[in-house]
Amino acid sequence: MVKPLTTVDLGTLGETLVANWLIAQGWQLQDRQWHCTWGELDLVMVRAMADTPGQLAFVEVKTRSQGNWDADGLMAITRHKQNKLAKAAQLYLLRHRQWAEAICRFDVALVTCRRGPFPAHQAERHLDLGDGRYLALQDYIDAAFDAPHP
Repeated sequence: MVKPLTTVDLGTLGETLVANWLIAQGWQLQDRQWHCTWGELDLVMVRAMADTPGQLAFVEVKTRSQGNWDADGLMAITRHKQNKLAKAAQLYLLRHRQWAEAICRFDVALVTCRRGPFPAHQAERHLDLGDGRYLALQDYIDAAFDAPHP
């Protein structure tokens, strides 16, 4: 019998799906589940071009089951959550000075857990869980919000 996945396990698998999808889009994984006083940055992705300071995406991944109450996690990105993510990103940049000049943005990835056969189309946006369910990258929002100003 297969041990059921916890919500933490599903969240981590959702992050894996999004990280792999972004890597296929030309991004590099810089950090994952980076913790600090203000919370956690799920994914820190980088895209560096020659002779440029590069671009950092702080990616908040929301993994939800079907029939959830919060629009697949989008409603969980409240102003309070945005403030926490912005403060965590500031601390990240203070501790990783090599990215001080990078262009930064806050992205949101919405992942849903579904039942049924694994979809053959857009396989890079899906992850088979092996138990009759799969994760689907429902939506990816570039620059979903700006860092709040004091």
